[in-house]
Amino acid sequence: MVDLSRRGLFRGRIRPVATQQRMPWVISEEIFTQHCTRCDDCLRKCPEQIIQRGDGGFPSVDFSRGECTFCGSCAEVCQAPVFTEQSQPPWQQLAVVSETCLTFEGVSCRSCEEGCEPEAITFRPQRGGISKPEIISDLCNGCGGCISSCPTNAIQIKRSLEAGYE
Repeated sequence: MVDLSRRGLFRGRIRPVATQQRMPWVISEEIFTQHCTRCDDCLRKCPEQIIQRGDGGFPSVDFSRGECTFCGSCAEVCQAPVFTEQSQPPWQQLAVVSETCLTFEGVSCRSCEEGCEPEAITFRPQRGGISKPEIISDLCNGCGGCISSCPTNAIQIKRSLEAGYE
């Protein structure tokens, strides 16, 4: 698919940029891009420093820098009407482990399990082989804590429906 947007054309992209990871409690991508002023208040306020300038100068979460602790600082400091109440779930997304995981190559690695605070990643023993990671969808909150600890970048955060979960 060719990126026909003007920005994509000038940057030499032939494919559209994947949807960027927004902060927890963002109402929707459409509302966010309409109302966000790109003031950088959320970048400065994030104690984990995982919010960075993304495509178009809009803030996005970079899980390679660490996990979201759901402190709510980004929503509290924001003057734009782009966040829901923090009593709502922060987002509908889960971690997904790809085939580039070291365990699929016969290497024992449990970095993601160690980086998962809600203990949503488990390794079930395999008869005659190395345990493979499994995501417990009821426990995964999509915080991204497993991403920065993975040495092969085998973990992605996807919306619940994209990840194959209900």
